[in-house]
Amino acid sequence: MRKLNLKLILLFAVLLNGVFSCSSDSSSSNAVDPNPVINTVKNGTWKITFYENSGVNETTNFTGYNFIFGSNSVLTATNGANTYAGTWSVTIDNSGDDSPSNDLDFNIAFATSANFSNLTDDWNILERTDTKIKLVHVSGGNGGTDYITFEKN
Repeated sequence: MRKLNLKLILLFAVLLNGVFSCSSDSSSSNAVDPNPVINTVKNGTWKITFYENSGVNETTNFTGYNFIFGSNSVLTATNGANTYAGTWSVTIDNSGDDSPSNDLDFNIAFATSANFSNLTDDWNILERTDTKIKLVHVSGGNGGTDYITFEKN
């Protein structure tokens, strides 16, 4: 009888520990920090080494362009002859529209040039190193998936 009571007490303690260790607090240690990504892209110039728009490789549209992720969210793309200005930011996305739902969005916006306006979206970060950032976007309307890779010059 005593062994049975001890087992029940241990089981109850394990269950209580499980209940109290779960938390819906968004400031938990699972929170993501945009600063490492921001600090990475603000350092140096970048080029697009891969761009796929709904299954079509369109990397050549950006050949020769250098991208500068500058202060105050200013994004500049230039090839020496043409310069396009846009905006960029890295934000925490808690919207639940993708998995994981508590991740970072890499936001790019260009208002001019059809090729550059195709980059305008809220991208999910697939991979980040000091010299490479891989992004993905799944379109809500047609369900197409776009990929972009920036590599540091």
